[in-house]
Amino acid sequence: MEINMFTPGCLPVLIGSLPITDHNEAVRIILSYTPEVPLWPQLPKLPREGMVRQFLSGFPGLTEEGDRYWVNTEQDGFEEKMTSFYQDYMQVENDPAYLKSSRFGLENDTAKGFYSFVDTLKKQDHLFVTLKGQVTGPITTGIGVTDQHNRSIFYDDSLRDVLTKLLALKGRWQVKELRQLTGDTPPIIFIDEPAVVSFGSSAFMGVSREMMSNAVEEVIAGIQADGGLAGVHICANGDWGPILTSSADIISFDGYSYFDNFILFKNQLIDFLSRGGLLAWGIIPTGDPRVIQQANSEELFTKWLGQLELLSTFGFSRKQLMKQTFIAPSCGTGSLAPELALKVLRLTGEVAVKAQNLLKEND
Repeated sequence: MEINMFTPGCLPVLIGSLPITDHNEAVRIILSYTPEVPLWPQLPKLPREGMVRQFLSGFPGLTEEGDRYWVNTEQDGFEEKMTSFYQDYMQVENDPAYLKSSRFGLENDTAKGFYSFVDTLKKQDHLFVTLKGQVTGPITTGIGVTDQHNRSIFYDDSLRDVLTKLLALKGRWQVKELRQLTGDTPPIIFIDEPAVVSFGSSAFMGVSREMMSNAVEEVIAGIQADGGLAGVHICANGDWGPILTSSADIISFDGYSYFDNFILFKNQLIDFLSRGGLLAWGIIPTGDPRVIQQANSEELFTKWLGQLELLSTFGFSRKQLMKQTFIAPSCGTGSLAPELALKVLRLTGEVAVKAQNLLKEND
């Protein structure tokens, strides 16, 4: 589907997690701090909303015992469950309307924030530019989920294929649901994929670059199939090459800590920006509580300006880069103390306003 790109112009955007347990309160906070591009909240303090478990519902053989979960390929009827999965997948491919009520939708018990978010927007009159959702990526999920022998499912070709298709359609499902509210403006779905830049470490023994790239590309394609913008969020340091050369529309990176590493991939970054790719510039720190406590919007804005100036030496004007930029936190805030999480959201909005004012001065 032809995707109607838009110009963010330094609008603020968040990463999904918050350190509270009340979904309605989380939605209220998000709409208060980032009304232009709000997102549905993930609350990882609730066990079923951890970034890996949250998107596993519908996986054949998924087994749960307390807070533990794994894929049991030896349970009775597993092959039939695999067959049923592919039948459902093919039915969506042949009849996209089937997606709405299929196993590929988000479930209220693992993604209640989505339903609270949509319900609030339907009941109240909120002005927004677009809406954002998220799905955990196939690499991070595939390494994090094991079978009954404690082996990561990403290493199994069949299970990796199922996982990738499941996540791709969960992203696509969100696009279809959110488009009912955004109209012609494409919703944004981030693929949260911190593990991808750890390629080459011991955790990825036996995993090829092609396996990783193909998995992420399939999820990107699922999001884009119904007109969504696909972002890849990585709050880590490492090899940015595979993501910069992917089909992603948006790349979300930790600019506060890893900007110098990010711009080492100069040629790939130039190609990405030249084709109209967007940056979610994670200039607001989220890692060290002491750093967050000391942070202020003026210093962060100055830091971002320095990075903007450096990136402009790659052949882009500051004005053009600002048009292609969202201002963002470096990562989610789910592991922070609530007061620090709120400060991160406040700083994101304040730096975004400063950046937008600068852009207006350059018009």
